[in-house]
Amino acid sequence: MTRVQVSLPYNWSPRPYQLGVWSAMDEGKRRGVLVWHRRAGKDMTCLHRTVIESQRRRANYYHVLPTYNQGRKVVWQGKDKTGKPFIQAWPQALIKGDPNNTEMRIELINGSTWQVVGGDQIDRIVGVNLGGVVFSEWSLTNPLAYEYMRPILRENNAWALFPYTPRGKNHGWDLYTMAQQDPDWFCERLTVDDTGVISKEDIEADRREGMSEELIQQEYYCDFGSGVVGSIYGRSITRALDEGRIGVVLHNPSLPVHTAWDLGYDDSTAIWFFQTKGNQAYFINYLEHRGEGLRWYADRLDDLREEHGYRYGQHFGPHDLEQHDVSTGRTRKSIASDLGIDFIVIPRISNQMEGIEASRALLPMCWIDAIKCKHGIMALENYRYEYNEERKVFTNLPVHDWSSHGAKAFETAAFAVKKVQNRSNGISQDQLNALYLRNAPPSVRAAYGR
Repeated sequence: MTRVQVSLPYNWSPRPYQLGVWSAMDEGKRRGVLVWHRRAGKDMTCLHRTVIESQRRRANYYHVLPTYNQGRKVVWQGKDKTGKPFIQAWPQALIKGDPNNTEMRIELINGSTWQVVGGDQIDRIVGVNLGGVVFSEWSLTNPLAYEYMRPILRENNAWALFPYTPRGKNHGWDLYTMAQQDPDWFCERLTVDDTGVISKEDIEADRREGMSEELIQQEYYCDFGSGVVGSIYGRSITRALDEGRIGVVLHNPSLPVHTAWDLGYDDSTAIWFFQTKGNQAYFINYLEHRGEGLRWYADRLDDLREEHGYRYGQHFGPHDLEQHDVSTGRTRKSIASDLGIDFIVIPRISNQMEGIEASRALLPMCWIDAIKCKHGIMALENYRYEYNEERKVFTNLPVHDWSSHGAKAFETAAFAVKKVQNRSNGISQDQLNALYLRNAPPSVRAAYGR
C-alpha cells in the first residue's frame, strides 16, 4: 500500500470555541451534544473531525441530516462562507476513485467510507458496521433514527455527535438535559455571546427585517423555551400539559379501542390507538414504523391485543387506501381486509387547513398517555409551517418531515372521533388512572412525573 502524508484537518483550523468537543474526543468521549447557534460552524467542525477519525479507524461513517434532500443540499452540495465545498474537507489524496454523487458516498484508500444520508430513510442504512455518525440538526431529525442505530453504535464502540440549534423542548431538549447529567457525554451550549461570530448589529438587522423575537432567541441564543417556532399544535400541546391531559391514560377494558392511521409507502406508517366516551377522546398508545408491509402492522395489532387485552372497534385510514396497486391490481384496503383489518376510509379533505383545523378542534377534548404516546406527542409538537427565509415569514404550508406521519394520523383520528361516540357504565377514566398510579412502583410514578 502506498503511503501518503496529509496534514489533518485539511486546509481548516478549528476556532477556539470549537476546541471543546475536539479535546473531548481526543480524551475518549464517544458521545457529544453540541447546542450551537446558527452559523457557528457545526457541520464543518463535525465533518473535519470525521475525516480524522476515518484515518484512525477503518470503518463506515455517516453524516445524517433530517431528510435526504437536506443532506444533498446542505452537506454534499453545500459550501462555506468563502465558497469552498464542504466535501473538500476530504483531501483528494485520501479518496479512492471518484465520489459517488448518486449515493453521496466517498470511499477512502484505507478502506473507510463516508456517506451523507437522510434521517427520513434511516431503515436503508441500519445494519452497517459504523465507526461514527453525525446527527446534524438533531432537533429536527426523527428521534427514531438514533433508536434504530444505537445498538450498532454501542456494539461497535462507535462515536456519535449531535450538533443542532434548539426547536423547543422536544427530543433535542431531552438529549441535552440527559447529557448534562451524564459524565460519559460531552455537552455544550454556545450562544452568540459565547462565540462572537455574529455581531449585535447583524442580529438587530434581522430584527428590523421582520425576524421574530422567538426565532432570534432560538437561532442565536439557543433558547429552548421558545417552543418549536412555527409549530402548528404547540400551544394546544402546552395547554394539554398545563391542564393535566397529557399524563397517565390507561386502556379502559369497558370500551373498544379504535385506530387512526397514516399509511406510508416510502415513508413511515403511523397509528394512534384511542377510545372515546361521550365527546372525549383518550389516546392510549401510538405506533410508528417504516419499511414494512401491512402484514407487519396486522401482527403488531395482534400483539397489542394479546399484551393489553385490546378489544378493537373500528380502524380508520386515509383516502389513498382505495388506490389500486399497479403490480397486484388490488387496493390496500382489500389487502388489509384479508389480514383482518377492515378499514373505514376517511374521504379526501379539500385542503391541508381542513385537516389542521379538525385536529385543533379535537385537541382540547383529548387525554394522551405521556409514555406510550411519547413519539406521537413529539410529532404533534414538531409539526410546523414552512419558513420563508427571504421574506422572514412562515407560510401556510406544513413542512413534510418525520413529524408529518404522526400529525396526519391524528388528523384521521380527528375525523374518526365524530363517528365513534361510546358510553360506558364501568369505571371512569379518572378512577382507572388514579388506581393505577396508587399501585404503581415509584419508577413508574416518576416516569409520569407523579
